[in-house]
Amino acid sequence: MKALVLKAYNTFSFEDVPLPEIGPQDVLIRVKACGICGSDVHGMDGSTGRRIPPIIMGHEASGLIEQIGSGITDWKAGERVTFDSTVVTRQDFYSRKGAFNLSDFRKVLGVSCGEYRQQGAFAEYVAVPQSVLYRLPDGLSFEQAAMTEPVSVAFHAVNLIPSEINDSAVVVGCGMIGLFVIQALHIKGCGRIIAIDLDQSHLDMALKLGADFAIKPDEGDTIEKVKNLTHGRGADMAFEVVGIVPTVNLAIHTVRKGGKVGLIGNLSSKVELPLQAVVTRQLTLYGSCASAGEYPACLDMIASGRVKVDEMMSAVVPLSEAASWFDRLHKGEPGLMKVIVKP
Repeated sequence: MKALVLKAYNTFSFEDVPLPEIGPQDVLIRVKACGICGSDVHGMDGSTGRRIPPIIMGHEASGLIEQIGSGITDWKAGERVTFDSTVVTRQDFYSRKGAFNLSDFRKVLGVSCGEYRQQGAFAEYVAVPQSVLYRLPDGLSFEQAAMTEPVSVAFHAVNLIPSEINDSAVVVGCGMIGLFVIQALHIKGCGRIIAIDLDQSHLDMALKLGADFAIKPDEGDTIEKVKNLTHGRGADMAFEVVGIVPTVNLAIHTVRKGGKVGLIGNLSSKVELPLQAVVTRQLTLYGSCASAGEYPACLDMIASGRVKVDEMMSAVVPLSEAASWFDRLHKGEPGLMKVIVKP
């Protein structure tokens, strides 16, 4: 089969590779669509340490069941499916509690990080266990279904933080995940949603998708602007969707005393934390990792149109041309958000 292989950092090869083998509880999927995730873009240059070459990346995907393992009875060839990017190879304390995203035996499709190598979906076929499969609702395209993974990441983060009807929320970083966080907050019943980003096009999209206010942090005192929009106190909660020192600090300082901060972005492995601001203002920080069971709800919301995904799709391209689109995303081409690859 053909696959896009990261042969060395910043070097791709579109080449023939062996067809994946499947075990009794696995299925072979003919990939119909796979999104290029920001983690793939940052992984290709070695900055995350989670895409050690050689590796076939890709974990936001959908397709058709091509073949089923000998022990499978609930699925059949030809079914339209998407699949969770998190693969749990053994049951443990966390997975038994439903937190399989925290399992000690968790692997992620398209990731190689030293501890394991799990080939992904930038290929004609990918093998996954039946336990991560989800049927596609009627009318949902393969391209839309490939967006389920990032949608689930956003909804998982929003659901982690206890909130009340009409709470105010700040979203720092309005790339794709941030835009889905805004939609999740809107669906959850937040009162005022304040989007913060340096890119005006991101802010325009945020307003279109449910944000009530948009702030560019390079145009005046952002914290004071947030306070003016939240009764002089600060927001009830904030979500940081970048993962660098300035944005983490900004999220912390935009919430009120007793506020809550959801940390989703992780571009940096370490950040400097304003400890006194957290302690003396009695803030609660929530780390959010991947998703854990949100797929069915997210699929239904995308299919019904309650969650908008088409607006984030910048291009649909053949797998043979994907390397050049990786390069464009890595360079931060203006206006380019989600690129969907079709083998």
